Amino acid sequence: MDSGAIDRRFRRRGVLGTAVLTAAALLALAGPGTGTAEAASLCPGRKVRTLPFSTGDVRVYKNRGYVCAVTVAERPGTRRSMYVSVQARGSRPVRDSGRYVHHAGPVTVHAGHRCVWIKGAVGSGSVSSGWILC
Repeated sequence: MDSGAIDRRFRRRGVLGTAVLTAAALLALAGPGTGTAEAASLCPGRKVRTLPFSTGDVRVYKNRGYVCAVTVAERPGTRRSMYVSVQARGSRPVRDSGRYVHHAGPVTVHAGHRCVWIKGAVGSGSVSSGWILC
């Protein structure tokens, strides 16, 4: 076998490998997420609270004085009204709302050592935390 044939064979395998990896990545993005893993990838830091309600939950993460929250639907798949809000005491709330399939947010505020108030909603269900993480 000449060296040109060997080069073509390896190049073909490289192209095929790239195509397979690209297809796998696209399927992973298009497929339904696990919820927890997806929310964790949206917010940096460690999860400090989960605020459950009838149609979903709000997951709260903290990292170096920043608080991040994302509202996740209990049953993703249909586009519906969702909302998430984080407010550090003494500041205005940061919000995300719209008609989403899986989650609203993430929203992040710099809280430092201040308390935060978190709100979330999916459809008719909602939660409001009161001042937490003080």
